[in-house]
Amino acid sequence: MLRSMLDQPADDAPLAGIVVADLSRVLAGPLVGATLADLGARVIKVEQPGSGDGTRAWSPPASATGSTYFDSANRGKESVALDLADPGDAALARELVARADVVIENFRPGAAARLGLDRDALLAEHPRLVWCSITGYGAQPGGAERAGYDFVLQAASGLMHITGDADGPPTKAGVALVDVLTAKDALAGILAALLRRERTGRGGLVEVALLSSIQAALVNQLQSVLGPIAPESSDAEATPAEPRARPVEPRRAGSAHPSIVPYQLLETADGPLAVAIGTDAQFRAFAALLGAPGLADDARFATNARRVAHREALVPLLEAALAADGALEWEQRLLDAGLVASRVRTIGEGLELATAVGLDPIREVRGAAGVGRQLASPIRIDGVARTATTAPPLLGEHDATVRAWLSRPATDEGAP
Repeated sequence: MLRSMLDQPADDAPLAGIVVADLSRVLAGPLVGATLADLGARVIKVEQPGSGDGTRAWSPPASATGSTYFDSANRGKESVALDLADPGDAALARELVARADVVIENFRPGAAARLGLDRDALLAEHPRLVWCSITGYGAQPGGAERAGYDFVLQAASGLMHITGDADGPPTKAGVALVDVLTAKDALAGILAALLRRERTGRGGLVEVALLSSIQAALVNQLQSVLGPIAPESSDAEATPAEPRARPVEPRRAGSAHPSIVPYQLLETADGPLAVAIGTDAQFRAFAALLGAPGLADDARFATNARRVAHREALVPLLEAALAADGALEWEQRLLDAGLVASRVRTIGEGLELATAVGLDPIREVRGAAGVGRQLASPIRIDGVARTATTAPPLLGEHDATVRAWLSRPATDEGAP
C-alpha cells in the first residue's frame, strides 16, 4: 500500500513518507528528483551498472562522484545500480515502481516498455501511482523519434534566435535553461497530481516536453508572435480607435528589452551596469540622479513608448552621463534612490550577494562520497529553505539497502 501524504511520520517535511523512483538521467529529470528530496521524499535513483548516469563522466570539474555536473542535480538520493536488460534486475525495478508514489523517467517514447517497464500497464496495476514522463518533443509521431538535448532545443524553440547581440550570431544561454525550466514544470505537475490523489485516490500521468516548457518560458516574446487580444465585433465595418497591432517576430537585441527603455546593460567608466527603469516616474528620478533632468522633459523620452521609439538616441546620452563613475558606485547610488540596478557579477560574487542580503545560500552535504557544499533550495516553507544535506551518492552506493528492501514482502509501513 502506498503511504498517504496525510499519514506522515513526525517529521514535518512536506513530502515525508513519499517514495520516488528516479529512473531519469542527465538534468531535467534528476533536478525534479533532487527537489523532491529537498522537500522530504525518499528518492531512489536507478542507474546503469558500471557507468551510471551519463553526467558522472561530464568533467571537468571533477568530483568524488565523477563530476560537479552530476552533483548539481542528485543530492539527497540513494543510488541503486540495476541492469534493466537483466530479468532479475528488471523485476526489482518493477517492484520499486510498485512501492513508489512517484516515478520520474525521461526515456525515449517506447524505450521503457521495451525494458519491461510498460508505463500504461504499471499505471493500470497501481492506480495511485504518479508517473512523470519527460520527453524532448512529446510522444506523438514526428516528435517521439526526436531526442531532446537542451542546446538543440534552445535553437529549435526560438530562444537562441532572440539571444545575443543584434549584429551578432544566435547565442545559447549560459546554462541548460531548457532542462531547468522543464524540471520546474514537471515538479509542478507532480505536486498537483499528488494533491489530486489525496482527494480522489487516483494518481495518473504527468507529461512534460522540453519544447513546450521552453516555449512557455518565452512568455511575452512568444505572445508577440501570436499577436494581441482584440475585441470581437459583429459589425464588419466597425473601426478600432487605434490601428490593430499585428504579430511581430522578435529579434536579437543584446541585453535590451523590446518593450521598456532603459531596461538593459549601460556602460559606465569601468564596465556595464544593469539598469531597470519600469515607469516614467522612475525615469525622471534616474535622469535627475545622472545630473541630466532635462532628459525627462525631452519630448522624445517623456514616456516609455517614446523612449522605445527613440532608444538609439537615448542610450548614448545615458552612457555619456554614466561614464563619470564606475558600475559599483552607480549601483549604490541607484539603490539609495530606490531605483533598480546591479553591476554584472560573477557567479561567485552572486553568492556573496545572496549571503549579504540574508538568503543563507550555502549548505554543507555529507555522505560516502565525502563532504561538500551545495546551493540551498530556493523554496522556503515556514521560513526554512528545506535542503537535503546528504551528499550526491556514489554509483550503487545503496545497492545492499535497496535490494534488501525490494526483496522483502511489501508492508503497509512502506520504506524503512
